[in-house]
Amino acid sequence: MADPDPLAAYRAKRDPGRTAEPVPPAGQPLPRGDGDTFVVHEHHTPRGRTGERVHWDLRLERDGVLKSWAVPKGPPTQPGVNRLAVPTEDHPLEYASFSGTIPAGEYGGGVSTIWDAGRYATETWTDDHVTVAFDGGRLTGRYVLFRLPDRSWALRKLDPDPVSAAPVAGVPEDLRPMLAALGELPPASDERWGYEFKWDGVRVLAHVRGGALRLRARSGNDVTATYPELAPLPAALAGHDAVLDGEVVALDPRGRPDFGLLQGRMHRTGPEVARLAVAAPVSYLVFDLLAWDGEALLDRPWTERRERLDALGLGNDRWVTTPWFRGNGPAIQSASRDNGLEGVVAKRLDSPYRPGGRGPDWRKVKNLRTQAVVVGGWRPGEGRRAGGIGSLLVGVHDDTGRLVFAGHVGTGFTAKALADLEPLLTARASSPFADPLPREVTRDARWVEPVLVGEVRFGEWTREGRLRHPAWRGLRDDVRLQDVVVEPA
Repeated sequence: MADPDPLAAYRAKRDPGRTAEPVPPAGQPLPRGDGDTFVVHEHHTPRGRTGERVHWDLRLERDGVLKSWAVPKGPPTQPGVNRLAVPTEDHPLEYASFSGTIPAGEYGGGVSTIWDAGRYATETWTDDHVTVAFDGGRLTGRYVLFRLPDRSWALRKLDPDPVSAAPVAGVPEDLRPMLAALGELPPASDERWGYEFKWDGVRVLAHVRGGALRLRARSGNDVTATYPELAPLPAALAGHDAVLDGEVVALDPRGRPDFGLLQGRMHRTGPEVARLAVAAPVSYLVFDLLAWDGEALLDRPWTERRERLDALGLGNDRWVTTPWFRGNGPAIQSASRDNGLEGVVAKRLDSPYRPGGRGPDWRKVKNLRTQAVVVGGWRPGEGRRAGGIGSLLVGVHDDTGRLVFAGHVGTGFTAKALADLEPLLTARASSPFADPLPREVTRDARWVEPVLVGEVRFGEWTREGRLRHPAWRGLRDDVRLQDVVVEPA
């Protein structure tokens, strides 16, 4: 039976004579709206003498009240991220427009402002599963609120924002970047090849049109909101439209890309991004020009695209055109190794740009072996890791698309990496791997939904198809699940 007064808990916590919050009197009928209003409040509460605590409250109109969840880290705005969502008391519909200061000493004392608001549509609503579609300023698309095995709740975005099919500056907006095949340096007589350093970051295409910027990862996800410090890039193009190809990196104190540092920025799309952009800004290393003022350059030779890119003179603390070298590959690779870089990429001087392709015209020569993997489970830790993750159970897709077990990874983690990883894992009852696993693995395995992609470095593949001596490098939000296959040696 429904609560005869769903706002009783709300009223019991508030003194209408002290707080500016709406407190409708008991006994009056609940207002009836269209059941499609949502609001997200950003709530700052004092903490100690000088600090403050920030959380976000998601509220959905239903049955005459606002059903509410506190989301400590803010709603995710990209798919694949779980955020803890704690159910709280129902709020009155009038709270959808509330913004103001709650006095100290009152419940929730602090400042509450509207972070986002709009309309939503309900897809499913049960006691432990709510699926809705938002149409707001910041929240768009399908989301799910669901109860976890420990009875807590989580909030997850289910799909990326729609991709416009309209061409942007001469190429489609959903263009997939050209990829390099793993291989060896070209022969000594390599005068037909150019060389670039391989940067340890995430691949991003920058679409600039009409002074606006949109960033798309290799996976196709829109990551514009993830890297707001790159927003001024269109001004550097002096009003021209363009599509650039490059790598987003985080630089260490010596100016070298550090994939570990970049982990603090990936999978972050909430309100904390603005602070992170100031505290740990990224840089965009540009190495190709794909379109200019509506003219597609994909069929032009690499050298022509490179020369036109170089002529733009892009360069400041947040973006720069990377260097390239004609011939002399062994010396370039030696320099990359001496400087602690990931390797080099060799490109034929006459190669066109083949979107989504991975062919012989571009070769990546790594100084260390890495492999993308799908996380399918974990095993409990011991000692300092007791009670948490000890190792991850990972897999890759075989030729038929099945997820097969590739081994377990127990090294390469920092305590912060493990803490950040745990809330992203969604438990499931059975193994997601298609092949049977050894008993010593399954006896204490904790299975998770295979939705997270990470990267490991390793020595070699064993005959059994297992990674030898893998070490965790971090999550990758720029790689699609279906693209995780064994990378040829």
